Amino acid sequence: MNLTRRGTKMAAKADSGKSDRISTKSKISAKLDNPMRRKATPTDWSIKGELILNCSCTVFCPCVVSLGAHPPTEGHCHAWMGIIIDEGHYEGEDLSGLNVGLLVDIPGRMAEGNWKVAAYVDDRASGKAYNGLLQIFSGQAGGTTGLFTMLVSEIIGAERAPVVIERDGTFRRIMIERKIQGEVEMLTGKNNEEPVIVRNTKYWMGPDVIVAKGNKSRVRDYGRVWDFDGMSAEICPINWKGERSFKYDKNLKKIVQR
Repeated sequence: MNLTRRGTKMAAKADSGKSDRISTKSKISAKLDNPMRRKATPTDWSIKGELILNCSCTVFCPCVVSLGAHPPTEGHCHAWMGIIIDEGHYEGEDLSGLNVGLLVDIPGRMAEGNWKVAAYVDDRASGKAYNGLLQIFSGQAGGTTGLFTMLVSEIIGAERAPVVIERDGTFRRIMIERKIQGEVEMLTGKNNEEPVIVRNTKYWMGPDVIVAKGNKSRVRDYGRVWDFDGMSAEICPINWKGERSFKYDKNLKKIVQR
């Protein structure tokens, strides 16, 4: 078992001040400018690692192959995400070894936006790393996650938290106190030794996506009471950078790379 939250918990550094936190339920339009009007600013950053996701879809996420053009199986998408940063930096600040959790509430098709998101940043992060990760996951740092400036309409919360993510063979587990607790399991194919993988996609997270399912999964925060046992899950190796950029193509009705 690989426990990605290594070592003892470090106290937040002295450089974490007021800028370390975005007010709960603050509208991006009020705090960070309207995402449909503001532009992502290309920044020197990178994240290499793994993304884990468990959502409310009853079968494998339609967004992977339709790029958000197909509606979720339940008409909406409720999800948690866990990001393991094996290697990474933000403008020279090391991000390696940190974890990030996201609560994501999407009212309809992924590509149509109006997402509401809460971010949980590893409490071991320095002040600069914390702020850098908020820039990345709000889309303001540009690159791979720059499309968040178009998709996210409201940040309902951003905070430091003990984000614990485990890699255990075909299992992945996340624990953010009692707010998000989940376990997903890779689905195996004809060869029981290998997981089912959807390869060579144009999915913004990464081209190769491991198909999984939620075993024990719950969200209890910001008024959300969600349970994803048996629901769709995915595990995706990621290699994100500040230089890539995506946009929503109105004619194709899906997210495409520039």
